[in-house]
Amino acid sequence: MSRLSRGYAIALVGTVIWSTTGILIRYLTVHYHMPPLILAFWRDLFASGSMALVFLLFARRLFRVPSNQLRFLLIYGFILSVFNSLWTFSVALNGAAVSTVLAYSSPAFTALLAWRLLGEKLDRARAGVIALSFIGCIFVAGAHDPQVWRLNPLGIITGILSGVAFAAYSLMGKSASNRGLNSWTALCYTFGFAALFLLGYNIVSGQSGNLFWLKDSAEGWGLLFLLAIGPTLGGYGLYTLSLNYLPAAAANLIASLEPSFTAAQSYLLLDERFTLAQVGGALLVIASVILLRIIEDRRLASASLSQE
Repeated sequence: MSRLSRGYAIALVGTVIWSTTGILIRYLTVHYHMPPLILAFWRDLFASGSMALVFLLFARRLFRVPSNQLRFLLIYGFILSVFNSLWTFSVALNGAAVSTVLAYSSPAFTALLAWRLLGEKLDRARAGVIALSFIGCIFVAGAHDPQVWRLNPLGIITGILSGVAFAAYSLMGKSASNRGLNSWTALCYTFGFAALFLLGYNIVSGQSGNLFWLKDSAEGWGLLFLLAIGPTLGGYGLYTLSLNYLPAAAANLIASLEPSFTAAQSYLLLDERFTLAQVGGALLVIASVILLRIIEDRRLASASLSQE
């Protein structure tokens, strides 16, 4: 297998693994009636704990973080806790396929937030792509139908807010990279801090007594652990590994297939169905992600040429 083919295979497998996140969350919330906040807490705790164990056994240097970065990582963890809470509620309310597509509106929100908060340029092309993504979100969430607003207003609002929270999380990821933080170290600390915040959310909401919701269910705990290790660490790890073989643009475009994989699995495993309007909206969202990444790649290429 050539180096390029190996990169495509790794990125594709990583994206397929990533796409099972919503499927597993949906299964746990429907079949075990697991409260979303409790599920999010255990997911983040298992993910952080697993990384910490690997660091302890094989790479203790990854534990080391400058003390002046801890406050940043704490904020990063808080934003992750908000995103994971909204995302888990969205899956419970909207289903795996719809919630995944809505979360993928985050690149448009990221561009918008970067324009307002970081002063990044928002030209006509980016503005058009952002508008395309928002229109797609409206159709995917069913927000164009007054009947859906009557039946599932919380699902619409939560789904769209999950995209906003994912955008904020993405901006923090950019900032972590600019600060020179190792990506795995940042992931371990942010998931750990997020688990602490989620524990607080459960205590405040009066659910602390239900933390061991799954009780003695070996299958339930196994699926919960699989959710933390598989999509969270396996998907992220394979995606990171693919960057050793592929340009970032190619890996990003493959990752954009995640909503399509989730929709296919939701159809086969959970019997979820998209309406025609939702299919059209999903295509608009996915197209906007791809277009935005093409625009960004061209901007970076022209910037590097001008420097030369």
